[in-house]
Amino acid sequence: MDRQTSHIWIMRALYLFLAVLIMFLHLLPLDTQPDRWPFPDFLIAMTFVWVLRQPDYVPILLVAAVMLMADLLLQRPPGLLAALVVLGTSYLRSAAPGMRDAGFVAEWTSAAVVITGVFLLNRIILAILSVQQAALGPVVVQVVLTIAVYPLFVLLSQNVFGVRRVSVSDSGTGGVRA
Repeated sequence: MDRQTSHIWIMRALYLFLAVLIMFLHLLPLDTQPDRWPFPDFLIAMTFVWVLRQPDYVPILLVAAVMLMADLLLQRPPGLLAALVVLGTSYLRSAAPGMRDAGFVAEWTSAAVVITGVFLLNRIILAILSVQQAALGPVVVQVVLTIAVYPLFVLLSQNVFGVRRVSVSDSGTGGVRA
């Protein structure tokens, strides 16, 4: 196994660890009072940051497994949000090469559109299936907060974990910087 391949597997393991950590912190009973504001979906924001910046680090099967585990642990309808995030991830993965040299605003806008689409489709499908769901207001706040924390995950991923955007000059090396 060469250095580049081992680096990719290390980053995949890091993604899995961070995803499990986010779910663990979400499940901790820190406060017995109901939340006034819904929390942003950190897992979706982190996944979309990593997919747009280094698609090799988050393969589709890993995203599907992590999101299905989140559905089961967070008591959401199993597989629905996971499938929608996988679809959003696939779209962003296909759009990532076109955004290599686009600015951050273009990346953020693309992620915001996909985040909004995922939450909107989730809500529509649950309504069609007559599944009880949260009021529209908190869901809109959660979407806005998830979009708002996206730049924070970009900074954290880039500066702490070294997940930088692949540029055109790096594309010949497979997109992984040593």
